[in-house]
Amino acid sequence: MRKNCLVAQSGGPTAVINSSLYGVISEFLLAQPSGKVYGGLYGIEGIIKDKVIDLSCHSEEALKELRNMPSSALGSCRYKLPSIEVKSSDYEKLIEIFNKYEIGYFFYIGGNDSMDAVSKINDYVKKIGLDVKVIGIPKTIDNDLINTDHTPGFASTAKYLCNIALELWFDINCYDKESIMIMEVMGRDTGWIAGSTGILKELVPGINQLIYLPETAFEKERFIKEVKESLKKNSKLLIVTSEGLKGSNGEYINVEDNCYEVDSFGHKQLGGVGKYLQDIIKEYVTKNVKLQEAGVVQRCAMHCSSKTDLNEAEMVGRYGVISALKGKSGFMVAIERNSNNNEEYKSVAGLVEVSEVCNKVKYVPLDWIDKENSNVTEKMRDYIRPLILGNEVALSEDGLLKYKNTHRFRVES
Repeated sequence: MRKNCLVAQSGGPTAVINSSLYGVISEFLLAQPSGKVYGGLYGIEGIIKDKVIDLSCHSEEALKELRNMPSSALGSCRYKLPSIEVKSSDYEKLIEIFNKYEIGYFFYIGGNDSMDAVSKINDYVKKIGLDVKVIGIPKTIDNDLINTDHTPGFASTAKYLCNIALELWFDINCYDKESIMIMEVMGRDTGWIAGSTGILKELVPGINQLIYLPETAFEKERFIKEVKESLKKNSKLLIVTSEGLKGSNGEYINVEDNCYEVDSFGHKQLGGVGKYLQDIIKEYVTKNVKLQEAGVVQRCAMHCSSKTDLNEAEMVGRYGVISALKGKSGFMVAIERNSNNNEEYKSVAGLVEVSEVCNKVKYVPLDWIDKENSNVTEKMRDYIRPLILGNEVALSEDGLLKYKNTHRFRVES
């Protein structure tokens, strides 16, 4: 019986993806002390090229560092695994790697497209009768995976951006004049990230805030009217926008200036909608408007990570191993929220069919969006509130992040 496991990471990095990696490694070595944990460097693309190393040789003390290390310790990729009909050689190479390292369990940590790879690999090993258990471990700051309450990585990004938004609000309030600040955040098709900043409405006295999400159609004339009316109430205004705003036709607005290119998955690479809104305000409302594009800094902000997020990231990694060792395959680990507004927040891990998750998108529910006031409702604030709680010391005595060697776990100890 194959007793070794292979784990890899894919897609954009997060502050807590390595906590999931630690959960997989630690749980597997605990349960299978005679087995080895192999790491696939740079995701599926690297595994196909046999970029595989033995992670078991690292000490437990060294492996614990993964829990608080941001970004993807094993490296990542954005390689779309083709269907078997399109490129059978990729699957043949994967099986060759599985056989070479006696892999009985494969764990892939990633988002929607990674879950698509998990589904395809699971179908293939079943088809050829190879006994390899394949489990998807969720990760994405976009929080757009279905059948899970939320995804590891999202809460830390939300926490970081809520603090950034608060600091920007402080910034524009230092002037005795009309002042508008626009903050553009990630969110190509969903507004979870931008919507999370709506929690500031209940925490910040007098905040004047507008939030724009992809789930509701953007209307230029209405936007101008809302900005003008907001300035009548308060001469300071904070606007938070997702990068993927869409018009009434369902297409991205300002496509000519807002889309850089298309990636290997066919996704449009967005950025620039904040500048578009800034230009509208300058032309129709006021020249006193500034823009802050959060960009990639929102993905790996370990110094402002959520303890809840770190704990849950490790939890899903461990549960994936527990499930695979029980014979489960073709599943994604999901987070279930076991609490309501009157109880202390708790969460547990469960399993969902990965084929039901991949290539689908979880949108912000429309009743969580206050369209009339371009903000979010109490339901969204209740959802976000417990996810951003807690802190872990991420800084060392030199004032910088503790773990600075990004390639430490890409070589055998």
